Amino acid sequence: MSDSGGDRLTERFIRALARRVSRRSLLSRLGRVLVAAPLFPLLPVARAGAAQPATPAPLTDFERNAQSKDPTKCDYWRHCAIDGVICGCCGGGIHTCPPGSEPSPTSWIGTCRNPDDGRSYLIAYRDCCGKNICTADKSCRCDATDREMPIYRPQGDNDIIWCFGGSSMAYHCSTAALIGLAG
Repeated sequence: MSDSGGDRLTERFIRALARRVSRRSLLSRLGRVLVAAPLFPLLPVARAGAAQPATPAPLTDFERNAQSKDPTKCDYWRHCAIDGVICGCCGGGIHTCPPGSEPSPTSWIGTCRNPDDGRSYLIAYRDCCGKNICTADKSCRCDATDREMPIYRPQGDNDIIWCFGGSSMAYHCSTAALIGLAG
C-alpha cells in the first residue's frame, strides 16, 4: 500500500497539534464547542426580510361591510365574531349586561378590524346570564363567524353558551368589550 499525499499531510498536522495541545485540553475545547453549537441559531442576526412590514390579511366579507356608528346592529365592527342577541338591544350596552343579568365568568375572544382606523382589536365576547333570552327585534340576533375557530378549539368558538361557572345557565344576551390592539 502506498501513502498518499493527503495521508502524510494529515499525519503532519495531527503530530504538530499533539506537540502543542494535551489530550485533556483538546477534549475540553471540543466539549465547549459541542455545548455552544446549538446556541448559535439563537444569536441575533440582521436578516434582510426583517425590515419589511408584515402584509395585512385581506379583508373578510364582514370587514368590507362593517360600520362603526350603530352598536345595536349585527354589522357593527366589534360584532365580527358574536353569536347571540346584542345586549345593547336588551337594556344593556356594548360591554355591559342589562339589569337583572350578570356577565359570565368566561368569554370567547375575537379579532375585529375597525373600519375607521383600519387597525385590528381584540374583543372579549361575554354572555349575560341569569334571565331568559332577550326577545329583542330579530335584527339584534347575530351569528357572525368572521375568522371563527373550528370546534376543536372551544375557547375560540362562539356556539357555546358561556354561562357555565356562574349562578345560572340561563342565557340572556352577549356583550363585546374591547380589550386592546391586536398584535
